[in-house]
Amino acid sequence: MLLGVIADDMTGATDVALMLNRAGMRTVQVIGVPAPGAALPEADAVVVALKSRTNPVAEAVADSLAACEALLAAGARQILFKYCSTFDSTAEGNIGPVANALMRRLGAKLAIVCPAFPANGRSIYQGYLFVGAVPLHESSMKDHPLTPMRDSNLMRLMAAQAGTEVGLVDYTTVLAGPAAVKARLAKLEADGVRYAVTDALTNEDLMTLGHAVSEQVLLTGGSGIAMGLPQNFRRAGLLPERPGPQDIQAPAGRAGIISGSCSTATRGQIKAALEAGYPALKVDPFALVEGRQDAAGLAAWALAQPADKPFLLYSSDDPAEVAAVQDKLGREKAGGIVEHAFAEAARLLAEGGVTRLLVAGGETSGATVLGLGVRTLEIGPEIDPGVPWTRVVDGPEMVVALKSGNFGAPDFFLKAWSLLR
Repeated sequence: MLLGVIADDMTGATDVALMLNRAGMRTVQVIGVPAPGAALPEADAVVVALKSRTNPVAEAVADSLAACEALLAAGARQILFKYCSTFDSTAEGNIGPVANALMRRLGAKLAIVCPAFPANGRSIYQGYLFVGAVPLHESSMKDHPLTPMRDSNLMRLMAAQAGTEVGLVDYTTVLAGPAAVKARLAKLEADGVRYAVTDALTNEDLMTLGHAVSEQVLLTGGSGIAMGLPQNFRRAGLLPERPGPQDIQAPAGRAGIISGSCSTATRGQIKAALEAGYPALKVDPFALVEGRQDAAGLAAWALAQPADKPFLLYSSDDPAEVAAVQDKLGREKAGGIVEHAFAEAARLLAEGGVTRLLVAGGETSGATVLGLGVRTLEIGPEIDPGVPWTRVVDGPEMVVALKSGNFGAPDFFLKAWSLLR
């Protein structure tokens, strides 16, 4: 293994795995903390998908360190701690505390902070994170039901979480090339700075940054920073040139969509699917609590729909409605009851012949994959930036696409199936 990746949620893991796979690194995604002593799959890169973004800090740190140990034992030469391109986190973390723990374990003196992903509109300038044309705190992320983001200054955000000074590699330095970036990082490290936010506006900037951090033992950021890492291994003679996959063989069977994301992007995709005539059922948290809906009923409804179009099960709603539900049920209960229902419904759907499943939302994807009992995914072709089809290696015979709520074009739910053969 060349590169080990620790991802703090399921969709983020498939996102970064796609980035590496597309660049010719044979990449496998492992679900959950590997069992002690268990051998990881042989690959150029292994991505460990955790559900640690919103877990208690101590639990997130422990799981991340355990994943790190497994990756190091398998021979990883470099570790990437992958989090969302919108720096999703609570005021306490978990990005800063996890990064601190990994730095101590790896003996790293400095690590970059780079959630930029220009292909999906995430850019960093003067240390401020932008979503499209607006700062993070003015985007739809300000209303995220679990991790609302009310500040756009990454240096301030990371300093508060990590409890240490955070520096900046500004855009002028990035434009000057890898050598200039290396010099700036060396200067920050000499000054005792432990983290450096790196500006990035384009894919070329990410390639520059990737080149500059070839000797850093720990990196932190979004999937975009992985863009330049495969070429480092090629320059070192450790990785051959090879193309990424263009399509994926899917078993015959039913197709369906499960969506728990409440992001603006996903709600637009649901609208497009409804307009296209996809049979759809909205999942109501109150109905689940009161017993008017349950997982068995959701699965039965889906399997009873005509098979000529994918079915759609969704709990997605606008921020005001989500807030109202959380006020009455509590944030954790509202999210947990829906996740549990989707996880059990996914298991029943697989038993009923669903072999092609698209899941929207990080928390929903994590719950669904665990419900299916999946531990390993083979990465396939890209549907939209950051979202691939994957094949289940050690569970039900099926292909799944795990989509971050914020990712994908409006027609994502309609066009994803064209990459299956």
